[in-house]
Amino acid sequence: MKLSIVIPCYNERHTIRTIVEAVRQAPVPDKEIIVVDDCSTDGTREILKQEIEALVAKVIYHEINRGKGAALRTGFTAATGDAVIVQDADLEYDPQEYPKLLKPIADGKADVVFGSRFMGGEAHRVVYFWHMVGNRFLTLLSNMLTNINITDMETCYKLFRREVLAQIKLEENRFGFEPEITAKVASLKDCRIFEVGISYYGRTYAEGKKIGWRDGFRAIYAILKYNLFR
Repeated sequence: MKLSIVIPCYNERHTIRTIVEAVRQAPVPDKEIIVVDDCSTDGTREILKQEIEALVAKVIYHEINRGKGAALRTGFTAATGDAVIVQDADLEYDPQEYPKLLKPIADGKADVVFGSRFMGGEAHRVVYFWHMVGNRFLTLLSNMLTNINITDMETCYKLFRREVLAQIKLEENRFGFEPEITAKVASLKDCRIFEVGISYYGRTYAEGKKIGWRDGFRAIYAILKYNLFR
């Protein structure tokens, strides 16, 4: 099974080399790495051109900053694998865990797999309490409207059979992607959604974390929009 890994990237010059190498070392024999640079201005683009392009299948450059959701749409369109996973360009998620995320799909049991930071059993860096509260609240609100019982709607690690993505038209440009894609896969008839516990090495704002309180309000809007008015 060929796995496409889509890495949306914006101003990640300190981590982009490391994460690309980690993805290259992931224990998946057949993989396609696609990096989408969302108009970085900190030198990331130069690193991609000089060092990364030769190491991955594709690097795609946005000429204006459009947001994570827009970068993922670009990457999903370019993907050719049997399955597609999202990999943030920071170091919060471990590509060594791809096989356990891929297993339910490879076994024919799942169409979508979420990697949950809250299921337990793996290492977690202790960071922001209120971020955890916010994530759990957004997941609860999403579950109430989708009628599925996932534990981590906001997780980066979402893995899809490519045929599932082909059925979905994505609209959100920023972090509203997470509740939007959750609502839309939940609405697909007979779409089998699994969760797998993952490790999490969260970073601080000083280390480059970008999501903020405005994104939380947009997530609430997206949960309501894509569940109640689709």
